[in-house]
Amino acid sequence: MEFINRYFSKYPEDKIIRWFKNICIAEAVSCFLLYCIAMVWKRYDPDGLLSTIFIIVVGNIHGLFFTLYLLLCLPSRKIYNWDDEDFVFALLAALFPFATIWVDKSLAKKNREE
Repeated sequence: MEFINRYFSKYPEDKIIRWFKNICIAEAVSCFLLYCIAMVWKRYDPDGLLSTIFIIVVGNIHGLFFTLYLLLCLPSRKIYNWDDEDFVFALLAALFPFATIWVDKSLAKKNREE
């Protein structure tokens, strides 16, 4: 935890906020690509090479965005002054499709206006 705080402390808050917002949207878009396009394509063409490659690539990209979202939740907690309940909601939002957009639009916005 200290390593992450030391790493992100050299960046200004505005840059971390911009990264967090972009990762929230990118994670939701990659989730959409994975669930609604790649998995449906794999269902209709289970033996196809292109569908297998596409689902592997999109799955890896989604995993990267998922991990970055979880890492950026830690400095965002300090920036947005989230209490423990808000922080747990932000972490659990990573597990549900498109919930990261909710975190970006409501939880982060609400706490910045105060």
